Amino acid sequence: MSDPTKPAKRPGNPRFSSGPCAKPPTFTLDKLSDAALGRSHRAAIGKGKLKDAIETTREVLGIPADYRIGIVPASDTGAVEMAMWSMLGARKATMVAWESFGAGWVTDVVKQLKIDAEIKEADYGEIVDFAEIDFDTDVVFTWNGTTSGVRVPSGDAIPADRAGLTICDATSAAFAQDLPWDKLDVATFSWQKVLGGEAAHGMLILNPRAVERLESYTPPWPLPKIFRMTKGGKLNEGIFEGATINTPSMLAVEDYLVALDWAKSVGGVPGLKKRADANTAAIAAFVETHDWIDFLAADPAIRSNTSVCLKFTDDRIRDGAAFAKAVSKRLESEGVAYDINAYRDAPAGLRIWCGGTVETSDIEALLPWIEWAFEAEIAAQTETA
Repeated sequence: MSDPTKPAKRPGNPRFSSGPCAKPPTFTLDKLSDAALGRSHRAAIGKGKLKDAIETTREVLGIPADYRIGIVPASDTGAVEMAMWSMLGARKATMVAWESFGAGWVTDVVKQLKIDAEIKEADYGEIVDFAEIDFDTDVVFTWNGTTSGVRVPSGDAIPADRAGLTICDATSAAFAQDLPWDKLDVATFSWQKVLGGEAAHGMLILNPRAVERLESYTPPWPLPKIFRMTKGGKLNEGIFEGATINTPSMLAVEDYLVALDWAKSVGGVPGLKKRADANTAAIAAFVETHDWIDFLAADPAIRSNTSVCLKFTDDRIRDGAAFAKAVSKRLESEGVAYDINAYRDAPAGLRIWCGGTVETSDIEALLPWIEWAFEAEIAAQTETA
């Protein structure tokens, strides 16, 4: 059987990885020429840039003025761990998981911190019903399931008069989805997701309720230095003014500032959301007209507009994981799509990043190549049967 004809058009940028994600389309290395390289992050120039990163984040995301925003070590993971280790244990917790990263937070709380916690889980492609969650407990959840292609549709089910804290891992949602800041006591994200920043740094956002917990509760376990947010029982305000706990990369800080400026240039969160929605809509139109591929998330109301997860549904496929890997390999070898195989712990399929730094024209150019790779792999499988 002959191979199908390759499409004539290729994506201008084949980078569809879900993290680190594509840089803003206007990015060039010379935009980092103003980085405070070789300077102390505690010097005026370094502290100024860190403070600028914090306040521009507030501006673009619309974070309330009385919320603290800190730049912390170890990406989104570090930010979530800081919150859990510093705040959980004061009351019962509810751990909510519907994909691998949420499951990781469950493991840390249950096996490491060993606190009283109820676990609510849903399969990949689904989410837990928030109406069934007791928000008088401390609730830990991901807003966007980066490895499962789902998201929380809204914060309507989170009560304003909750007694517990909501700790939300919002990476891959911040800068692409509407986050209800009044419903989130703690929110975290990383630079390398929606804005395509460089890795290693996380953002930790605390509302006054979270600050009150930090100042009124001391956990029974020892806290590593990089998790400590209080001094003498009071919040260490320096962390939230640019005095980072450890040494940040000033090159990465500059890169984040450049990305924030680009975000403002496309209309901030509304503009970024519009770009991501257009990317996802292009994939939805493709799925609608091809019966061998579908969204992992069956319900359109909870489908992510950033980390779009797809599954192959053709009955001729003998080994789903091997097939998806082979399709991804074909696309990468052609230089049309890098790093789009499903996450290692997720169901077999493809995961295409559709955040605002990706151009819709590149998504549209990629889709015929996915069809080509699918048909080529089906043909190869038939020949070896």
